[in-house]
Amino acid sequence: MNYPKGTIKEYSFQSTELQETVQLLIYLPANFSPLYKYSLLIAQDGKDYFQLGRIGRLADELFFQQEIENLIIVGVPYKNVEDRRRKYHPDGDQNQQYIRFLAHELAPFLDQEFPTYQMGSTRALIGDSLGAAVSLMTVLQYPHTFGKVLLQSPYVDEQVLKLVKDFKEGQLLEIYHVVGTQETAVPTTDGKIKDFISPNRLLATEIKMKPITYFYEEYNGNHTWTYWQPDLKRALKMFF
Repeated sequence: MNYPKGTIKEYSFQSTELQETVQLLIYLPANFSPLYKYSLLIAQDGKDYFQLGRIGRLADELFFQQEIENLIIVGVPYKNVEDRRRKYHPDGDQNQQYIRFLAHELAPFLDQEFPTYQMGSTRALIGDSLGAAVSLMTVLQYPHTFGKVLLQSPYVDEQVLKLVKDFKEGQLLEIYHVVGTQETAVPTTDGKIKDFISPNRLLATEIKMKPITYFYEEYNGNHTWTYWQPDLKRALKMFF
């Protein structure tokens, strides 16, 4: 079936935090109008979410069927594997700058450019693997700016777990979290093999101890878009 198609525009954004120009992909729904207000979904691994996740086409379908509210989707692509690691990995040398870029630069820019609600509860982050890790770290540091996060097979280490343990404002957050039962030996970009499922289960235990609105599920599958792409429909419907 053919749905009315939204538009995907490319923006160049000059970031002071990162000292570089960031290319943004911004999806506006087919019936976009400055007369309406919009929630925001910001995707790390931006190009992957549009190409492999087909998130724009999925949003077209969900808007047409009136299954989700008005939503603008912003993809923040990474340049290459090294760039992704520097920004997304908890030990990456640009990790904190990237988190500040999201909270202090990107969110205000989007509020200025588009008719958004300008409330944390209507801004969400999404990411897979390392992109999910940095999304989670960002909402934990800025829960008043971003009130929702969608995690697809997040990379979880001691730092991430500690941030959750120390987090005091759980009532502000909603978390959607999925991971595959076959994610026992995932090849990572630094050439190592990592068990993802065990740390994700520890993460789930920690989150459940907080007053966070939380959805957690383990799907029967591995650490790939084969499973993340079909999961997106439920994730978007649940949160928007």
